[in-house]
Amino acid sequence: METQKSIEFDDVSFRLPDGRTLLSDLTLQVNRGETLVLLGRSGSGKTTTMKLINRLIDPTEGEVRVEGKSTLAWDPIQLRRRIGYVIQEIGLFPHLTVEENVGVVPRLEGWARDQITARARELLMLVGLDPDRFASRFPRELSGGQRQRVGVARAIAADPPVILLDEPFGALDPITRREIQKEFRSLQERLRKTMVFVTHDVREAFMLASRIGLIREGRMILLGPPDDLLQSDDPEARAFAECFHDPQPAGNLS
Repeated sequence: METQKSIEFDDVSFRLPDGRTLLSDLTLQVNRGETLVLLGRSGSGKTTTMKLINRLIDPTEGEVRVEGKSTLAWDPIQLRRRIGYVIQEIGLFPHLTVEENVGVVPRLEGWARDQITARARELLMLVGLDPDRFASRFPRELSGGQRQRVGVARAIAADPPVILLDEPFGALDPITRREIQKEFRSLQERLRKTMVFVTHDVREAFMLASRIGLIREGRMILLGPPDDLLQSDDPEARAFAECFHDPQPAGNLS
């Protein structure tokens, strides 16, 4: 049975107006239900790759396809509503309750109020927040880890086929980050969504990835199962592999 493709890049490059190249000749596919972790130093092109998927930017060359359709052929708003997005700063609306934040996209999609409430409560339970305690709170009343959980719940509220996560746990303290990584891995197994996850933390990549794409200076230099990173002779791959073997918590390779 042929593997279903969720996201495809065909010879994609992206350059700024001043001529600087942020991404060069990227070709890859992300299969439905897998988690591709984009690993690399800060400024390597990870976030640029992600922005091309939800059409925050358009390729200078080549084509990006989501669900078999070029991103240029999608209405940008409809495309983004089919893609959950989780970022490090979370971006919860401070004037909305937790329940209202989770229900933002379903509300835009015209869901009935009772349906939105039921979905929000279901997802709060899924991410480990008791809805009776947290649904009516405001973001300022939550810890950083709790806000991050709400951000994940909001991203999956309308049941999007694709979820993008850009350094989502980077601002958390190490203990909370580890706890949420474990919870997120369990969530992956239950949801089976297509996920693209950006990080520079090699330990996080190994915990969450079906495959790792290692990017250096705008080029994909390795793409495969996590063990491929440990076995590679590429100097950049070896540098990240050393972080994985380091007994201390993985540092920032920025």
